[in-house]
Amino acid sequence: MPVAKPEPPVTAFMLVKTTPEWLALTVQERLDAFTTQVLPAIEAKTTGVRSRFYDTEFYSAHVTDVWVWEADDHRAYQLLIDALRETPFWDRYFEIVDLLVGIENGYARTYGLEPVATITT
Repeated sequence: MPVAKPEPPVTAFMLVKTTPEWLALTVQERLDAFTTQVLPAIEAKTTGVRSRFYDTEFYSAHVTDVWVWEADDHRAYQLLIDALRETPFWDRYFEIVDLLVGIENGYARTYGLEPVATITT
């Protein structure tokens, strides 16, 4: 019997724009808001998610930040989004400009190929 390969992690590029309400907070207030209002909701609702944060306001007026979320599976990603929507993060502190969701090297997995687009030197 063939062994099923684990599903590759889901990666979401969340393009956001800060709101005036977020920018009106001090740096400490932003940190406090995130650690007391957003993180607990994520931790209570899901497991198997990781994130990285990129500032982009230096180069774009349309998108100020990009959050890269990795989830172990589609269910973990769905629970993450549900959790974020129940916090001030969603549409109060940040406008969600776009969500780009994909699976790294999905084409290679589909066709049983080694990835050629990921380059490490």
